[in-house]
Amino acid sequence: QVQLVESGGGLVQAGGSLRLSCAASGRTFSMYSMGWFRQAPGKEREFVVAISPSSGSTSYSDSVKGRFTVSRDNAKNTVYLQMNSLKPEDTAVYYCAAPAYYYTPPLNHAGSYIYWGQGTQVTVSS
Repeated sequence: QVQLVESGGGLVQAGGSLRLSCAASGRTFSMYSMGWFRQAPGKEREFVVAISPSSGSTSYSDSVKGRFTVSRDNAKNTVYLQMNSLKPEDTAVYYCAAPAYYYTPPLNHAGSYIYWGQGTQVTVSS
């Protein structure tokens, strides 16, 4: 059973930074791409960033490119999301996700993922 547990959310002022973590268990973490998504109140879940199994390839949404950085530590079964220059519009619940198949490139569609964490709230005040 794959489990994903996010942490690191919180309240931050605009322009500040947060680092989210997602700890994975239940299968060989290093074989799978990972993704981060977010969902704001009243909005659909949207893609944020994805990273390939070896960290050699990433994909970012235009809204976070240049401000957010994804990384992973396969020895710790953890993927990270460093968020800098945060804006009020970044306020959302952030989810990490894992796909069903191994050795895929970074995937930017929510339908490609079958495992989801419980989410962590990020609130950016103006």
